[in-house]
Formats: sequence, C-alpha cells, structure tokens
Amino acid sequence: MKHILFLILLGSLFSNVKAQNVDDIINAYYQTIGGSKWENVSGLRMNAKVEQGGMNIPVEVVMLKDGRMYTEITLMGNPMIMQAFDGTTVWTTNFMSMEAEKAPSDETENAKRAAKEFPNGLIGYKRLGYTPTLIGSETIEGTLCHKIKLEKKTMLVEGKEVPNVEYYYIDKENNVPILTETEIQFGEMKGKISQTKYSDYQEIEGVIIAYSNSSGIKDGMTQTIQFENIELNPKIEDSKFSFPNK
Repeated sequence: MKHILFLILLGSLFSNVKAQNVDDIINAYYQTIGGSKWENVSGLRMNAKVEQGGMNIPVEVVMLKDGRMYTEITLMGNPMIMQAFDGTTVWTTNFMSMEAEKAPSDETENAKRAAKEFPNGLIGYKRLGYTPTLIGSETIEGTLCHKIKLEKKTMLVEGKEVPNVEYYYIDKENNVPILTETEIQFGEMKGKISQTKYSDYQEIEGVIIAYSNSSGIKDGMTQTIQFENIELNPKIEDSKFSFPNK
C-alpha cells in the first residue's frame, strides 16, 4: 500500500511540474512580446501588398479585442471586403455578383466562440478556459522549439461538435512562436494540416508582433504576407464591420 501511495504521489508531482513548465513557457512568451502592455491594445490594423497574377494587391487586416475583424483588398482602386465579423454575423463579398453574403451559421458560431482570442488563444488560455499541454521539443527548420498542444472550445462542423486543437511551436531561445498548426475539420482539405509560420518580429510601442506570416497546407503551397505597416488601437467606424443593409 505504501508503495502504491508513493507512486501516486510521484505521478502527481511530475504532473504538477509539467503543468508549471507549460505556464512558465507561456508566461515567458507573453513577457517577451510586451506582457501587460497588451492590456492597453484595443486592436490592430495591418497593411500589406500581396502579389497575385502579376498584380500587387493592397490588403488591410483589422482585428479588434472584442472579436470584430475584417480583411479588405483593393482591386483596380475598388475596396472589397473578403471576410468580416461584426460580432453577430460572419460575411463575405461574392466575387461574381459583388454582393455581400452571410456565411453559414456554423462559421458564425465558431467566430463567436473564438471572439476573445486576442492577441491569440495561447496568451489568454486561462481566461478562455483552454487547456495547454507541453508535448515536448521539436526542431523546426533548424530551430529548437517547445511544442504546446492547446485544446480550445469545440467547434461546429455540419452542426456537430468536433475537437478544436491548435499546436504552437515556440522558439526556445527567443520565446516566440515560429509555427502554429491545426487539423482542417471540413471541406475538401479535411484531415490535412494547416500551418502558419511567423517571422520578422518587430516592436511597436512596446509590444512585439510578427510582420511576416506564411499560411498554407503542410508540405504544400503557402502564401506569405509581409506587412508594411501595423497600427495599434486604430479608429475604425462600426459600419466597416457590419453586414451591409440593402
């Protein structure tokens, strides 16, 4: 009996140490990117030019702390919302009709569940009720990283609740993520791994943000966005996020 109790105590000790390690890693990341200075950041406006079909297309991404967001592109001088969330509805612009269209209800519900993930789900995991687990170490393109599994709120896919898990690879030397991964749960790409790589971290008014994001499918094509300008606490009209009334 004493032997069994000792094993239980030992297992509990290792479990607590592991959990503390996760907290330490996440806190080191948070402090590296500005720590409490993020409490004074209400949103971000990020501008870039993306090359497509021989054209440099201006892109503006706005994300607010309350969850509202939009991505806007400008084609031949005409601004167009690619995707927006006003806190109630996710909507897009149909490229054929040029009319605004509401996204499926599952997509809107998932946006509502993720609305408070600012600047991301890992930083706010305690407030959000998410569960991080330190998986171990992994080398990504020559960089030794902590690998953290983040279990978030379930998401809706075709009306059914499915797991919503994200993996963070945090550079051990610099304490910032260089890669995130998640398994795609729907559509033609279901089962494949979506990746976003982060680089070119720069300081803006005391907080650190990645100016370069490369997104795509693991072992497949990627699209890199190099932001030219990032603005903190932008002043945006509420109507910019709202689904247009015809």
